[in-house]
Amino acid sequence: MKYSFKDYWTSLARKYDATDSSGFAPVLHPGTPAWFNQIIDDLQFQALRRALTIATISPGARLLDVGCGTGRWIRRYRELGFSPVGVDATFEMLRVARVRGTRDPLILALADCLPFADSQFDAVSDITVVQHIPYELQTKALREMVRVLRPGGRLILLELVRGSGPHIFTRPPWDWISTVESCGGTLINYFGQEFRFMDRFFVRLAQGGSGRTKKARDGVPLNVPASPSGIARGVYWRLRRVTTFFSTLTEPIFVTVCPASFATHAVFVFEKRAC
Repeated sequence: MKYSFKDYWTSLARKYDATDSSGFAPVLHPGTPAWFNQIIDDLQFQALRRALTIATISPGARLLDVGCGTGRWIRRYRELGFSPVGVDATFEMLRVARVRGTRDPLILALADCLPFADSQFDAVSDITVVQHIPYELQTKALREMVRVLRPGGRLILLELVRGSGPHIFTRPPWDWISTVESCGGTLINYFGQEFRFMDRFFVRLAQGGSGRTKKARDGVPLNVPASPSGIARGVYWRLRRVTTFFSTLTEPIFVTVCPASFATHAVFVFEKRAC
């Protein structure tokens, strides 16, 4: 069956709406324990705050979040003093965003066809969105994000730089950079995000020893094969809680000393070039 990102995200929003009060499961790692998604969200928020500092976006700036999902970044942008607008391709995600308390404007639209005039926003963010759009549409989506920025406006991307899967269309850092620059952006800075070396090593060991595994959004297998008693899954996640804890503890060190290409994701900050 041909991959449809709209159908994929709609199904996730419907499946987890009643069971996930945080709104993280549909947009992070579906089917994983709540504590794991909370840690991933915390790591992403730390990275986003660093990116906002690099971007020097002024309070009150009009900020568009493309692929806003359940609204977690829209709500935080409001708390940080920005004036956010959210866009998502799926009605179900936007409905969940409203249920979760998102009060700012939310618009149903595709990333590759944004319903705004040129130069409408001071900043645009894309948090793990374009990586789920097929390659043939990625450049068009990035060009649209740059188009709606004012000259000198900032574009923040947090995207996968490694991993694979049926709904994963990742690029290495240099490819993300060259693609955005071809669309009218100029790189200000970038850095790696989610190195998690110990956790990744444990997952690789579990994958090698378990045979069939199930893959998560970033292409990294998160679950051992199901067993009748569920003991294997329980042991796996108890061990993984330990590796995740130590990986999170050492993350600031690796962010500082390791190249971005060693991470699973990278964060990029661009400026729109003046015409």
